[in-house]
Amino acid sequence: MNAHPSRPPRSPRLAVPAIVTVLLLAGCSGKDQPAAAAPGGGMPPLPVTVIEVQPTRAETSVEAVAQTEGAREVEVRARVGGILTRRIYDEGAPVKAGQPLFEIDRVPLDVAVAQAKAQLAQNKARVDQTQREAARLKGLLAEQAISQREYDTATSDDAAAKAAVQAAQASLRQAELNLSYATVTAPVGGLSGRAAVSEGTLIATGGGTLLTTIVQINPMWVRFSVVESELTAAMPDGRFRAQGIRGVELVLPDGSVYPQRGRLNFAASQIDPKLGTLQLRGEFPNADGRLLPGQFVRARLITGERDGVFKVPQAAVLQTDKGPMVMLAGADNKVEPRPVKTGQWAGADWVITGGLKAGDKVIVDNLMKARPGAPVAPHAAGEAPAAGKPADAPASAPAVKG
Repeated sequence: MNAHPSRPPRSPRLAVPAIVTVLLLAGCSGKDQPAAAAPGGGMPPLPVTVIEVQPTRAETSVEAVAQTEGAREVEVRARVGGILTRRIYDEGAPVKAGQPLFEIDRVPLDVAVAQAKAQLAQNKARVDQTQREAARLKGLLAEQAISQREYDTATSDDAAAKAAVQAAQASLRQAELNLSYATVTAPVGGLSGRAAVSEGTLIATGGGTLLTTIVQINPMWVRFSVVESELTAAMPDGRFRAQGIRGVELVLPDGSVYPQRGRLNFAASQIDPKLGTLQLRGEFPNADGRLLPGQFVRARLITGERDGVFKVPQAAVLQTDKGPMVMLAGADNKVEPRPVKTGQWAGADWVITGGLKAGDKVIVDNLMKARPGAPVAPHAAGEAPAAGKPADAPASAPAVKG
């Protein structure tokens, strides 16, 4: 007796459609089939864009996080006391040097000027009187009608009156200055800030109250610090000298490079002992006001030039656990991974300082599909790829039929 029950026989009608389907597919011509695989059963070559690299010259640089600041950041303060009667400028708007910003009540200051003028006139009248008295006593002294002591007293009174005139003149000058300070003007041109006080506020006697701030944004300064080891490594002779810096570039928050190159206008005289960094400052023209104080940017310090390097697009450099690497289209049009040594960025390119030689064809697209040893169909940028053709097959290869 069998261990398992016998299976029912398969119906011959079920096998007929499958046989017909196989025969139909076998009769199809090669024109009706999908794209044929490459000879030998492999995949067709992958179309890739390549660039043929040649040695060139590139600037050496070092980058650091930086922050912008105005070339001048001035606090506008009141120089006299009184009631703030008017704000003349628009907050946040550009202002020119000497432009009126605030007005302080002028009435008490006008009164002080009038009092100083009156005191000066009184003292001048006293001088006239003491001079006449001294002249009269001088004649009497010559006739020995008075004593020398009386004449000396008269001359002393005249000298005191003249000193009082000088003091009154100084008081008048001070009162006139205080009156001029009633109109608070911009000490420098730049971008105005928010008003720190509003109309009707009592400004303390003696002044000194902060009213607003002005930031001069043209030129714009950029502060940054560079690690000493990175800075010396980027210098041609391994020694930092401010005179050897060729310029400063600015990389904006969106990744674009500021169109105008700046200059280094300050370098600290010593290394920060706690951080091991050197404080630097660049200066950039900013006539259009594109840069604003307080922005976080990246400063690129141009330290020199290097010959015999290569430039490849940043997207063509792969970061692996073994270091930077590029994919090449080898002599047999197969993918060849090549470790490289990278330097700095040069615009949209990586500067390659080692690992490449003249004439190497670097693959710049389809990198996710490129596998080491896989066939590729390389073409230059802007050229149509040679699709459907094996990488190492002749152009007249016969079509594969089914």
